[in-house]
Amino acid sequence: MKMKKFVECISFLTLFLLLNGCHHSSSGEHEDVVITITREALYDKIKGGWAAKTIGCTYGGPVEFLHNGTMIQDYTPIKWSKERVKYYFDTFPGLYDDVYVNIIFVNLFERLGLEAPADSFAIAFADAGFPLWHANQVAKYNIKQGIMPPMSGHWLNNPHADDIDYQIEADFAGLMSPGMPNTASEISDRVGHIITYGDGWYGGVYTAALYTMAFVSDDMEYVVEKALQTIPEESDFYHCLKDVISWYRKYPDDWKQTWFECQKKWSSEVGCPDGVFTPFDIDAKINSAYVTIGLLYGQKEFHRTIDIAARCGQDSDCNAATAGGVLGTMLGYSHIPECWKESLYGIEEIPFAYTDISLAKLCQLSFGQALEVIKSEGGKVGDESVGIKVQHPRPVRYEQSFEGHYPVDKLLLNSCLSDSSGFAFEGIGFVLKGAVKCADENYVASVEMYLDEEMKERANLPVAKASSIDDRRVDLFHLYQLPKTTHRVTFKWLNPREDAAIYLGEAVLYADQPNQLTYQN
Repeated sequence: MKMKKFVECISFLTLFLLLNGCHHSSSGEHEDVVITITREALYDKIKGGWAAKTIGCTYGGPVEFLHNGTMIQDYTPIKWSKERVKYYFDTFPGLYDDVYVNIIFVNLFERLGLEAPADSFAIAFADAGFPLWHANQVAKYNIKQGIMPPMSGHWLNNPHADDIDYQIEADFAGLMSPGMPNTASEISDRVGHIITYGDGWYGGVYTAALYTMAFVSDDMEYVVEKALQTIPEESDFYHCLKDVISWYRKYPDDWKQTWFECQKKWSSEVGCPDGVFTPFDIDAKINSAYVTIGLLYGQKEFHRTIDIAARCGQDSDCNAATAGGVLGTMLGYSHIPECWKESLYGIEEIPFAYTDISLAKLCQLSFGQALEVIKSEGGKVGDESVGIKVQHPRPVRYEQSFEGHYPVDKLLLNSCLSDSSGFAFEGIGFVLKGAVKCADENYVASVEMYLDEEMKERANLPVAKASSIDDRRVDLFHLYQLPKTTHRVTFKWLNPREDAAIYLGEAVLYADQPNQLTYQN
């Protein structure tokens, strides 16, 4: 055992030197680096990732979106007990959407193999029957209406394309690709574009890369920097995370100062209509920034890491889950403190809601898939140890959602749709929120939308059910990239009935220039 540990230490030291440019091939490119790790240690890291993600999600659950636009102050307790995970398993299983969406993708790889196509992931995702929100919910609706990936996640079809959704569900791609960030990015290209685009997609690419590098380095700053190399430098996502790293170096002992700098520069929501002009912010950039603040300032101490990520506010459960998962992978399950692991003992063999996969089974599946990926990418798998061919991170392609679109106003309709319903606006785009109500939950309204008397869409609008397990369209209508002029939007309800109503809420309006703040004396 001592010899195995010695070999692993030498391998990781060699990896660190090589990845930092101490060896180059004659072509000027980095040489391939192969590290050796025991199968036992590899499994321990994968189990650590999934276990810590579950713990972090549970820890931040009670404060999810309760502190928007503000940090959670030190005097505000975030309570913990060893019964916490079992409590949420029994009372609010929807908390673990971070995990059960991951499980869909892990299951699909298990059924169809490493080359499983995007459409298969999309269909499995849309048919899963679990609660979904934001970009996930829109993607599910799009797929059910025949809009398949990558257009199901594209911002022209999904106003939530920059939301956090794939960021919280990309763990599987990193955990099955130890030391191989580019392989994880390829998986994210197939799966992540089902749900998101642009910065929303980059959130998942970055998260997966964090996991891959946590297998091969115990230097958190190094892991963060290497993971960021998968993101194109011209993107806002890259600049936001690069800023976090710079602020961390400037204020190494004050995570709150870095949080304030993020708020000043990166907290303006553009896409999600629930967050525009409100403190609510589910954008991937800012929430990835909070994850990174937790990782850097947590100094590899488990409670401190998930606590800081949660106390940054907004999507506190998801951010604590991601930060916890990355740190858990770096530490390995065996090095997570007992006071946290004991919360899992009562649920390890219980399937997550809406799935037939338990935490224990999930770890086994990810371990098997990691071995397959290692082999497929030129590594070696032996009876006692594996050789991982570590990849140097490459940036994925550049893409940007809502380019040239600036939210400038909200128009409150607050009415029920009728033949005379409509609204006028000046600008280049809009998103209209609303919902369909009917005593018959199987009813689907059919509505035509007209822009300047030209029909643009005939939409099927399912009823908004009492539960969130439904196929509704999150936002009733949206259009972007319109000519810069005054437009009028009208509707025609094709199948009205007396027990049904279509509520028109508020419309977020977009222009080609941002609002400019002026002061008058």
